Amino acid sequence: MADDNLPNLPNQKDLEKEIADYLSRKYGGQVKIVSTGFFPHAEKKGGGKQKISARKTPIFHFDLKPEELAAYLDEYVICQDDAKAILATKICTHFNRIRHESEKPRSQAAGRIKSNVLLIGPTGVGKTYMIKLVARHIGVPFVKGDATKFSETGYVGGDVEDLVRDLVREADGDIERAQYGIIYVDEIDKIAASPFRIGADVSRTGVQRAFLKPMEETEVEMKVSHDPISQLEAMEHYRATGKREKRVINTRNILFIMSGAFSGLEKAVKKRVQQQSIGFEKSITSSKDDGLLLKQVKAEDLIEFGFESEFVGRLPVVAVLDELGEEDLYQILINPNSPVVVAKKQDFAAYGIHLQFEEDALRLVAAKAVKERTGARGLVSVMEHALLYFEKTLPSSTVRYLVVSPEMVETPLQQLQILLADESVQELQRIRYHEFVAHEFARIASFIREKQENLLRAENVTPSEERLELIAQHCQTQIIDPRDACKEFIALVRQIRECVKLVSEEYGMRINFADEAMDLLVTSESWNQVGVVERCEVIFDSFAYGLKLIQQRNDVNDVLITAKGVENPDLFINDLVADIFRL
Repeated sequence: MADDNLPNLPNQKDLEKEIADYLSRKYGGQVKIVSTGFFPHAEKKGGGKQKISARKTPIFHFDLKPEELAAYLDEYVICQDDAKAILATKICTHFNRIRHESEKPRSQAAGRIKSNVLLIGPTGVGKTYMIKLVARHIGVPFVKGDATKFSETGYVGGDVEDLVRDLVREADGDIERAQYGIIYVDEIDKIAASPFRIGADVSRTGVQRAFLKPMEETEVEMKVSHDPISQLEAMEHYRATGKREKRVINTRNILFIMSGAFSGLEKAVKKRVQQQSIGFEKSITSSKDDGLLLKQVKAEDLIEFGFESEFVGRLPVVAVLDELGEEDLYQILINPNSPVVVAKKQDFAAYGIHLQFEEDALRLVAAKAVKERTGARGLVSVMEHALLYFEKTLPSSTVRYLVVSPEMVETPLQQLQILLADESVQELQRIRYHEFVAHEFARIASFIREKQENLLRAENVTPSEERLELIAQHCQTQIIDPRDACKEFIALVRQIRECVKLVSEEYGMRINFADEAMDLLVTSESWNQVGVVERCEVIFDSFAYGLKLIQQRNDVNDVLITAKGVENPDLFINDLVADIFRL
């Protein structure tokens, strides 16, 4: 952001000289800068400014529907149904509208209003988690910033436009791709003007105003005075091309999502609601009622809270998240996607220790966490407190199985000493671990059956019971996300089909693996993509002579390879040829 008070910036020659002097002082005469700035490349014909985004084909493709995105969020986020529905709908509409306009450029309407979103909810209810999930799922560049770190002018902390520049870096320098990104700003309630301050709260309202243009539409220059990296990038470009490039990113299609706890906002809502009720409704005082009040928030309440009307106007979509109760926290823990439990299992697995949890222990963790009043973050604190001494001590012991009980959550040090002192207790831990693994396996398989069948069917992968159990087992042993396990399986099936397609074209017949044969290929090669492809090559090398013989039969157009063809390719092809020529 330009400022008349800033000193004049050095030109390229002076900047190179300063860098050369610095390198010379640090490394002596061993390092020198050889500048090509004095030997610029010839200008291309028809000079002028270089166009940054000159692709003929649009880079952006999006066809996700709101219910599909909401279903994806349901796999990871407990409760918050209203917020998930609002986010899924508005994000899908935003990106589908961009796609629609890119397909029909003339249909673009001037002054299009973006569906920027404001999330309101206490700490630890999943605001940041949901946005990260969405960005990961739809595959757009994503940056997160904290509103308290920005200033109106950029002198303190950073310039709000730096978030836009960060999108370009997240997109590996691809400006066009960055123009379809998501910028998420947390702690936005902290830049509301203080109601207790006499006079204008310039610093906070100034930051609000600094957000106005980027949230709507503006062009942000990549090269700025306070960013030496952008300066060096510009200098490097000049060295390579001999041209001075003005690189800008347009924020027209960048979605802004803001969030904050907004403590005290319910008072503004309550004041308005009670004034409207003219005293006929009872006073609302409980924390549960405060949550209901926030569901009724309007623009005038946000303005009363300390936001500029122009700022509020650029956040037309508001979603309020509910505070999480004890049962909600427990449901987070037993979800196969639970980042709290999965992360802790991975911590212990790094030392070769197998970890499981009793359900009563997880309920106790949830009960302790709810008292901390930090939402899902309290789960992490309680879990770390309960298992820290086990995590410190067990790697140096012979204990390799641990089932966390309620007693371990209540008195971790005492239970650790009992475990280390008694080998029979250690053996009991091993037995109980395998019992809990069986229970967990059933829960994961059920989860995959309920949540991932559509993902498999969309890729024409039959979700048979055997296959779902195979994926559940991989998910459990590798301690990974069920969706990621399904995607791994789908990728392996694609590789197998690609191999089959090449061989089918070579012999002029339809060759396929039966489902059980594909499953056996995947498991026999330990889910390794390279191993699966090499195994396919070995199998088809064994089939070569037999397939040539079958090729001679004009009445045979299909060959189905069963599990026997994977276990013993030579025997399978010999039997198949014998059966065909016996006909």
